[in-house]
Amino acid sequence: MDPTTDNAGTTGDAGTARASLEALRAEIAKAVVGQDPAVTGLVVALLCRGHVLLEGVPGVAKTLLVRTLASALELDTKRVQFTPDLMPSDVTGSLVYDTRTAEFSFQEGPVFTNLLLADEINRTPPKTQSSLLEAMEERQVTVDGTPRPLPDPFLVAATQNPLEYEGTYPLPEAQLDRFLLKLTIPLPSRQDEIDVLTRHASGFNPRDLRAAGVRPVAGPADLDAARAAVAKTTVSPEIAAYVVDICRATRESPSLTLGVSPRGATALLATSRAWAWLTGRDYVIPDDVKALALPTLRHRVQLRPEAEMEGVTADSVINAVLAHVPVPR
Repeated sequence: MDPTTDNAGTTGDAGTARASLEALRAEIAKAVVGQDPAVTGLVVALLCRGHVLLEGVPGVAKTLLVRTLASALELDTKRVQFTPDLMPSDVTGSLVYDTRTAEFSFQEGPVFTNLLLADEINRTPPKTQSSLLEAMEERQVTVDGTPRPLPDPFLVAATQNPLEYEGTYPLPEAQLDRFLLKLTIPLPSRQDEIDVLTRHASGFNPRDLRAAGVRPVAGPADLDAARAAVAKTTVSPEIAAYVVDICRATRESPSLTLGVSPRGATALLATSRAWAWLTGRDYVIPDDVKALALPTLRHRVQLRPEAEMEGVTADSVINAVLAHVPVPR
């Protein structure tokens, strides 16, 4: 947004942007049934310039969700199917020799897009997984010593199957920490599954989103206005201390070998601000922090093997922390 715009104009731009982003829910619902929390998480990530890890069993519409989001936001999107033989250059791009000019030229990989769908990211070895680290953190790709900036907005939406599935490689902790959110995609309820089958029986084709009626309802300009408004969302010293206390409490949990890092605390503050703005406030309250604590922190902690054997989960540890850390008044 233009920094010279007066307060009334800024408020109007922000209000229009919020309405446009809220319309995403209805637009995505034309193709995807019953995944409102995941839709909200993806919007929060876009507002925070973060990345999202989507975890769920095969067949719960993870890929369809990302494709529909890109269509409703009028963003360029590309998909990479991560396989055991995928090479880093297949993601980032590489230098190609041109016989006509006798020179090397850079051929962009699929990472040069607004929304990269990294499908089944944990089916490729760590070497290729790590090829995304620079792109996710620095928003650029360096090949042959030359940095090449990525488009803005840029978001990696990576899907992964649960780790107990065959042929999966755990993501390195350094890469997990670079995902702003980890969203779990559950199996649909009985009624939602009936709605899915009814749509397919009526001719719904998940490969043709235009035919399903999905239209762009927001764009990069709306995201820019929304991000500017989120940046002005007020955080009181008490809320900042609450976020720090939650993260420090995870480091003292007897069930964990690894607690939330300061990067995680920064991420929780950012997602809480985005959620506060989306719900119509220009200040953060404790409920905003609680609402985003699980998706923001669950992948940033590491369970002790003995706790895992006893059925303890990252979510249960974080919920216990939220229950014990004093809430500011």
